[in-house]
Amino acid sequence: MKAIGNIYLSWRKGKGSRRFLVGILKRNSNEGVRFEYVKEEVEKAQKDGFTPYVDFPVIDQIYTKNVIEIFGQRLMKKERSDIQSYYDFWEIDPYYKDDVIYMLAYTQGMLSTDNLEFLADFQPVTNISFVTEIAGLSNRNLESGQIKPGDILTFKREPDNEHDKFAVRVFKNDLDIGYIKKIHSRVFYKKNTDKLKITVKGLDQNGIINRIFIKISF
Repeated sequence: MKAIGNIYLSWRKGKGSRRFLVGILKRNSNEGVRFEYVKEEVEKAQKDGFTPYVDFPVIDQIYTKNVIEIFGQRLMKKERSDIQSYYDFWEIDPYYKDDVIYMLAYTQGMLSTDNLEFLADFQPVTNISFVTEIAGLSNRNLESGQIKPGDILTFKREPDNEHDKFAVRVFKNDLDIGYIKKIHSRVFYKKNTDKLKITVKGLDQNGIINRIFIKISF
């Protein structure tokens, strides 16, 4: 998949907390799939309570065995009756549904039991689209109904942002919604990406908006 660059393992203490890019997942035709930690990020994250992945306990080691099998356990089982809804939400191309790297990149491999996510550095190839989530919502207290599925959002790059030089702020008209997730935002800094489109995919709301899922397409 030319659309997928490196995939970063992100961790945060909880909702509203800073994301740390604690690891990198790489694939190439010669070496297969490898996983390694980003030591300086791990050291920062450990101050917030991060502990290494159970199956990859050594920070300084490069892992090449069973990487796909272990991380693939985070994906929804194909036997589940609601698997098609899962594919539809994340807009999975049926051709790649057996490709673990593709699936981790496009679904982020999120579980309710931890605060880990897989964030792919997407490339702006023709017809690319992926689903991600707005970050920074906990600081905005947006009321239910202010955002709706299907809304078209605008964006502004913030290369001078002190927290992330690839920061991208998102708006609905003049309403400041939040930011594109780390790593996913990098696609907005690549060539010919002024035509990227952001559409609201879905919401989690109960009086206030807790989560906004968006589709980014080119």
